[in-house]
Amino acid sequence: QVQLVESGGGLVQAGGSLRLSCAASGMPFRSVVMGWFRQPPGKKREFVAGIGLSGGATIYADSVKGRFTISRESAANMVYLQMNSLKSEDTAVYYCAADSARSLISRYESGYNYWGQGTPVTVSS
Repeated sequence: QVQLVESGGGLVQAGGSLRLSCAASGMPFRSVVMGWFRQPPGKKREFVAGIGLSGGATIYADSVKGRFTISRESAANMVYLQMNSLKSEDTAVYYCAADSARSLISRYESGYNYWGQGTPVTVSS
């Protein structure tokens, strides 16, 4: 059974940092593209960042480029999202996602077939 479990969300002041973690199980982690999405209050879920199979390729939404870093630790079946210089507009529920069907990183929800339950991030201004 595939499981993605996020952790690390919480309340942080604007300008601060948080590190989100996603623990993956039940899948061949080294063969799975991973991504982070977020859903701000009252808005649709949106792409944040994605990382390729080996971790060498990464892509980011323009809104987080230069502030967020996605990484993966294959030996531990973990993917991380380091979030720096947080802004109030980063407030959202953050979701970890996995794509076991393709090797290219997708920016679209339809490109991922497994999802975590989400972890909330609130940035106070």
